[in-house]
Amino acid sequence: MLGNKSILSVKDLNQMVKDLLSDAIGQVWLVGEISNFSKPASGHWYFTLKDDKAQVRCAMFRNSNFKTGFIPQDGQQVLVSASVTLYEARGEYQLVIDKLQLAGTGLLQQKFEQLKQKLNEEGLFDPVYKKPIPKHVKSVGIVTSSTGAALHDICQILKRRDPSLQIIIYPTLVQGNEAAPKIANMIALANIRNECEVLIVGRGGGSLEDLWPFNEEIVARAIFNSKLPIISAVGHEIDFTIADFVADLRAATPSAAAELISRDSQDQLKDLKVLEQQIAMAMDNFILKKNEQLQKLRHQLQSQHPQVKLAKQQTHLMTQSRSLHAAIEQIMFANQHRLNLLDKKLYRLSPDNRIQFYRQTIFQKYQQLIALAKQHLTQAKHEMAIQASQLNAVSPLATLERGYSVTADSHHQVLRSLKQVKPGDIITTKIPTATITSTVTNIKKD
Repeated sequence: MLGNKSILSVKDLNQMVKDLLSDAIGQVWLVGEISNFSKPASGHWYFTLKDDKAQVRCAMFRNSNFKTGFIPQDGQQVLVSASVTLYEARGEYQLVIDKLQLAGTGLLQQKFEQLKQKLNEEGLFDPVYKKPIPKHVKSVGIVTSSTGAALHDICQILKRRDPSLQIIIYPTLVQGNEAAPKIANMIALANIRNECEVLIVGRGGGSLEDLWPFNEEIVARAIFNSKLPIISAVGHEIDFTIADFVADLRAATPSAAAELISRDSQDQLKDLKVLEQQIAMAMDNFILKKNEQLQKLRHQLQSQHPQVKLAKQQTHLMTQSRSLHAAIEQIMFANQHRLNLLDKKLYRLSPDNRIQFYRQTIFQKYQQLIALAKQHLTQAKHEMAIQASQLNAVSPLATLERGYSVTADSHHQVLRSLKQVKPGDIITTKIPTATITSTVTNIKKD
């Protein structure tokens, strides 16, 4: 007896396992050796990723593998980013890969991304902590190799553009396992000495391994904790390091950093000329404002003269007088207008007008009454003629006029049956011009 337990199909079971794998493990990074690589016509890649103790089937679909930049070969060590899933048709678990790179560079890139994410979450890249770079720098410190090309390029540009700029060199290793702590120590030393206004930290170009000291956490935290503003100048324009993200300003190259903080002598001369012009304009404006103030004071002095005040009072009096006359005229005009309205209203309410109006009304009603009486009389005559004609058509006299007569018994009942009379009865016969009285002597049926 199975009771209330549901029965699963194989497909349902595989789907459940697939969902469990995806939810429980999700995205993973792992390194291994490629074997059994195949590339069918569909464009997808299928291979086995193994190490000396285990192996797992992998699939990298066409929409992901075209970004790899190379065709994997059997025996290559690679670093992959993949999702753990289940191939339901065969019930085999596999990896679906979305990123694949050769193991050497790939491991460094993975470390780079992990540290970058960690420091970003801590806020070391937040713009709120970026210190402004001074506009007019008088002394600059350089943390780099004393024998590298970067130092030579920076110094050459600074001397050409601004010979007065003081240069302080903090020599250090910039490559190898011991470089990162030495770079951090030199940044701390420059802060302790506090003998420059800004620091340039960097080196020339190279591979990811060559630039790696500038991706170390110790260097990133030394840059973040520095009280001196720091310009990161590592490698070429396309190279990005952790130091670039933490620094207060990133320069594409060491030479670009030198140009950012130095001011060209010709530009300084131009600035001086601009300042000279600004000072001259400021003096002209100052003198102009003082002259305006003097004129204003003269005008105020003149405006305080008694004659001027008297003239103002007279002008004010004339203005008030005109306003008063205008107000009186306006009031008179308004009263006259109101009087006209009342006069018209009184005329409309006069008894003579009302009597005349009622007379006209009575006359109109009288005329309407006469016309209505005539109309009714005419209509009555017409209806009477019609009724007389109709009455004449049914009158017994009219029947007699056509040659008929009407006979009645002694009780003046019209004879309609022989049963009403008998011999010896007196009957009357009505003709148009007379009434005939007769005695019944004989009754004969037709």
